[in-house]
Amino acid sequence: MPKRALVLIDIQHDYFPGGKWTLSGIDTAADNAAKVLAAARKTGDLVVHVRHEFPSADAPFFTPGSAGAQIHPKVRNLDGEPVVLKHHVNSFRETDLKAILDRHGVEEVVICGAMSHMCVDAGTRAASDLGYKCVVVHDACATRDQEFSGAVVPAAQVHAAFMAALQFGYAKLVSADEYVAAAP
Repeated sequence: MPKRALVLIDIQHDYFPGGKWTLSGIDTAADNAAKVLAAARKTGDLVVHVRHEFPSADAPFFTPGSAGAQIHPKVRNLDGEPVVLKHHVNSFRETDLKAILDRHGVEEVVICGAMSHMCVDAGTRAASDLGYKCVVVHDACATRDQEFSGAVVPAAQVHAAFMAALQFGYAKLVSADEYVAAAP
């Protein structure tokens, strides 16, 4: 069985109700991520938390040093679990994520978090391009409505479109329950 790591991307306060950038279904996604996290810890998989902060205080959310930029308690890191701080959409860009994975001999990454159409998508594609086998836990990811050219695209459709694209060429997609049931 390949050495596996769970990578939790941007499950931070600002994405939850009362935060600066609330996502559709984030509470359910975080609950599912917590189930996956518990399973990964039980099986001894490497757990890596990714936390986004924009580099300047005028950011729309995840401002440096803010409570909104902190990891949500549902998936808070334990002592010894690495936390990667990023300033870009791609979790690998200008971070030590790849070095952490490689140091632990990781061959497969399991990804969940937010937002489906941005950081989850970018992180999954980058991981695949770097040669890791990728699994995305689709119901442990969340996004929000998007707008393009005056048309509002509902969050559920945004999520489905990005999950379909990832499944087609970059990752195996599973539900949290499927992931937990398959855990050794």
